[in-house]
Amino acid sequence: MRESKRLRPVDLARLAGVSAQQIRNYEDAGVLPPADRTESGYRVFAPVHREALLAYRALSKGYGTTGAARIMQTVHAGDVPGALALVDAAHAALHAERATLEAAREALETLETPMEREQAGPPDGGLRVGEVAALLGVRPSALRVWEAAGLIVPERERGTGYRLYRPVDVRDARLVHTLRRGHHPIDRIRPVLEGLRREGSTEALRAAVAARGETLTARTRAMLRGAGRLHDYLDRLDQLDQLDQLDGPDPLGAAGTTTGPAAEGQ
Repeated sequence: MRESKRLRPVDLARLAGVSAQQIRNYEDAGVLPPADRTESGYRVFAPVHREALLAYRALSKGYGTTGAARIMQTVHAGDVPGALALVDAAHAALHAERATLEAAREALETLETPMEREQAGPPDGGLRVGEVAALLGVRPSALRVWEAAGLIVPERERGTGYRLYRPVDVRDARLVHTLRRGHHPIDRIRPVLEGLRREGSTEALRAAVAARGETLTARTRAMLRGAGRLHDYLDRLDQLDQLDQLDGPDPLGAAGTTTGPAAEGQ
């Protein structure tokens, strides 16, 4: 991986806005490729390290610092397919979260305002399972399945043990029914319900869903930028490998003779 231009740790540090020691840490961790060493043992970086650093910084904005580090470490371990698999997994996870948000939007559009008002409960304090089933147009067994999956949690009547569905339970059951009709799996329905309960109302959840959607859009664009930088870096590594194959062994010596203790600290 030979290149004529030599860079000091401080040169890369200024580029990234970090300390020279952090640059050394990046190399030690495999975030940057191995650096050449002078006869005195000082690190000598090259333009390829600058490109690796820029790729890592770009990846960090979309994949996070941990995810970006894993991708770069896998590349420098010689496992490019494994690094690309990490990229694919991150995009798949983002797609799954976006699908959950879309499920929430779909469900919220079907919820009727009266059913959202917990204070406007029925006079008798709740509905029985058969009444809720008739209201939604489903079998009572469906409600029991949803309860077993932890999607709805009706209260139990004292003495009889009968299920009593409060308005909030009916709202949740209506949401589950809507999403199941749309063929959404239970694992995708659960976070929608958790979000609704956490936010406290459908209006609050709508606002949270919209805000999260904007965040996902920004993250997707950052991931695309990072992936583009990674693509360019991989192309650069391919070019350097081809040069190494043509030129043979690199006699490290005169080209990498940065000397003096000040060179490492700069």
